[in-house]
Amino acid sequence: MNNKYVDYLKSKIALEKPLSDTEIEWLEDNGREDIIALAKQKHFTILKRKYGLIDPLIPMQPFYEIMLKLEKKERLDILLVTQLIEKNMLSRDGKIAIAHYRLEAEFYEQEIKQNGNKNKIPTASSYWRKANEPKQALKLTNIDLSKIRDTQIKSAILVTRGAAFRDINDLSEAENCARKAVAFQPDGYQPYTLMGAICYDRHDYEEGDIWFEQAIQLGAEAEDIDAELKRVFRNTKNEEQRHEAAMYLLKKDPHRYAWAKSYLKTTKNHE
Repeated sequence: MNNKYVDYLKSKIALEKPLSDTEIEWLEDNGREDIIALAKQKHFTILKRKYGLIDPLIPMQPFYEIMLKLEKKERLDILLVTQLIEKNMLSRDGKIAIAHYRLEAEFYEQEIKQNGNKNKIPTASSYWRKANEPKQALKLTNIDLSKIRDTQIKSAILVTRGAAFRDINDLSEAENCARKAVAFQPDGYQPYTLMGAICYDRHDYEEGDIWFEQAIQLGAEAEDIDAELKRVFRNTKNEEQRHEAAMYLLKKDPHRYAWAKSYLKTTKNHE
């Protein structure tokens, strides 16, 4: 075995330079799995730093494979990402999740361009929003709806477009989209949920509750409404407004909205 070559590869690893496929093959052929493992561990450390994984105890798998795929611009297993987020092993706002959402948005947008399937517009738009790129969602949904026959698709496009307007705090345009969506699909709950969220953004909580109640009557789950309310709180930067909204919810149902108590702490600490 060429010891000088082995030393050279070790020095590359120490300098955080990735090994080529040819170099890895040579190591495999010469039974140096130990060096391959060392290279992978070093590369894992580099990728953790790049994608903001600061937990020193985070397991190598499945995160190493996930980050390798992202480096190659390959789509991830959506179910796996969802499970990791639900288990609090990944942040829905972290760099891995954002990169995943962007890849999904690009995939569906390319699919739309290739086959003209407008049904995928809401999905692609939703992923752009999750990737914190609402302007891309607005660009994608800026289309002539008169060319679409299916009123359900029209409504879905308007809902995701309205939500993107909410993201950039253009509540007037968001409401305009929501009301058009209601007109296209009066028996679908999504436009009503959007209107409820817009009302909460405006601190008109009682009006928001009316819209949310209509959404529930049309099939929305209480968990969906609560998830939307939590997004309102996360997106509200003003502590006093969060405090006011939290007080309103806790007065209405202290058990259901117990999570809102966390939004009282900061304000109280400044009193």
